[in-house]
Amino acid sequence: MDDPELDPVPTADQINFTVTPDPENSNILHFRSTSTGIAMWDFGNGAEGKGTEVQAAYPIANEYTVTLTLLTNGGVVTKSQKVTIATTNPLMLEGPIYTMLTGGPNQLEGKTWIVDRNTYGHMGVGPVGGTTPEWWQAPPNDKASEGLYDDEMTFKLAGFSYIYNNNGKSFSNGANAPGLGGTAGDDVTLDYTPPANMNWSLVEGAKNQIVISKGGFMGFYTGTSTYEILSITNDELYVRHLDAATPANAWYQRFIRKGYQRPVTPKPIKSVNINDNFDDNGNVTWNLENILLNESYDNPAPTGINTSKKVALYTRQGGQANQYGNAYIQYTHKLDLSQRHVFKIKVLVPSYNDYTTMGGAESWSPVKTLQKQLSVKLQNSELGGNAYTTQTEVIQQVTQLGEWVELTFDFGAAATRQDYDRIVIQFGGEAHWNPGIFFLDDFRLEP
Repeated sequence: MDDPELDPVPTADQINFTVTPDPENSNILHFRSTSTGIAMWDFGNGAEGKGTEVQAAYPIANEYTVTLTLLTNGGVVTKSQKVTIATTNPLMLEGPIYTMLTGGPNQLEGKTWIVDRNTYGHMGVGPVGGTTPEWWQAPPNDKASEGLYDDEMTFKLAGFSYIYNNNGKSFSNGANAPGLGGTAGDDVTLDYTPPANMNWSLVEGAKNQIVISKGGFMGFYTGTSTYEILSITNDELYVRHLDAATPANAWYQRFIRKGYQRPVTPKPIKSVNINDNFDDNGNVTWNLENILLNESYDNPAPTGINTSKKVALYTRQGGQANQYGNAYIQYTHKLDLSQRHVFKIKVLVPSYNDYTTMGGAESWSPVKTLQKQLSVKLQNSELGGNAYTTQTEVIQQVTQLGEWVELTFDFGAAATRQDYDRIVIQFGGEAHWNPGIFFLDDFRLEP
C-alpha cells in the first residue's frame, strides 16, 4: 500500500472566499469558498454555517467580521474579512419573533418581561442533550427570598436596546458568581449594577437565539449571554441556556410579559370512592418518590385480620437521597371531604427492621432512626415543592410488630378544605437516611 502523506499546511493568504449581495435584498449576503476543503463559517452576527456556498441575513446596518475556517488535508486554517451592511431593512425586523419579543415597531417603549414566578418549572436544569429540565424544576415562588422576582427585562426594537432593571440585586448560580463579583459556592444573591447601553440581537435558524451584548443576561445568571428560544407568544417566553461553569448543564427559564395575568382554570371538586386491596384492580394509581412498591406481593402473614393472598410491599431505601420517600395518589380534581374524610388501611410493620441505629439524618430533624409509624398526608400539588407547607398530616404509631393491624386516619379537621388533590402515604418517618420494609393492604376511604 502507498504510504500516505499530509499536504503542506495552508496559510491564510492561500484561502479565499467571495461575498455577493442577494440581487433582491442587499441585507442577505451569499458566501462562496474558492479553496479546497471543508468550509465552516462564522457570519459575525451570531450565526454559523457549513458548506462551500452559504448565505446569511443581516437586517441591521453595521460592520460584521465574517470568518471562514477551512479543514484541509494539511491542517486547519482561518481567514476573516469585514463586510458592511449600509442600511437597516425594517421589513426583515417585522417577523413574528421580533414583534412578540419587543412589541413591534409601533411599541417604541419596547416590551418588558419578568420571571414567571407563579408557574411550576419557571427555573429548571437538565442535561445539555435533553429537551426538558428533568433534573430539577422550581416550584412556584421557590426563590422568593432571592433578588430575582423583581427583575425587569425590556427589549426594544428601536436601536435594539436591552434594559435590565434588577433593583440593585441579581441571583446567580454559585459556580458563575465570580462573573458578578461574587465567589463560587451555593447559588447566591449579589449586589450588582447591569451595564448601560446594552443591545440584543436575534439569530434565526434551526435554533432561534437571543444574544445580549456586554455580558448581559436574563433572570438567573449562569455565565452566558445567549438564550435559545424554545417557545414564544405575545405573553410568554421560554428559553434554554448553558451553564458556563458546568458545560453538562442546561438551564431553563420561563418569563411572562409584565402585567400579564395567566388565566387560571380551577380544578373541579369531586367526592369519589378510593380503594385498593391489591388482590383486585383498585381505582387508584400509585406514584413513587424514592421508594419501591410491589403492588402484588404474597402476604407474608396471612392470619388475623388479613388473610388476603396479595398485599403491597413498601421498601424504604437508605441514604440521604431517599430521606423523603413516599407513595402518592394524584388526582386531576380537588377532593371533596365534607361528607367522607376517614381513611383506613391495614399495615404490617416487621420486627426485624432496625429501629435503633442512627444511620444519618438532617441536623435539624428530631427523628434520627427508622420510625414504627405510618403517615398519611393530604396536599395541594399545585404548590409543587411547597405542597408540604399547607398539607394536613395524620400520623399513627404501630406498637404491635409482626402482625396485621388496621389504622384509622380521620381528616375531619380538614373536611372543609377544598384545595387537596394528592394523597401521600409515608412509612418510617422522614429526614433520616435509614432503610426499612413495610406491608400495606386494604387502603380505602370509608363510605
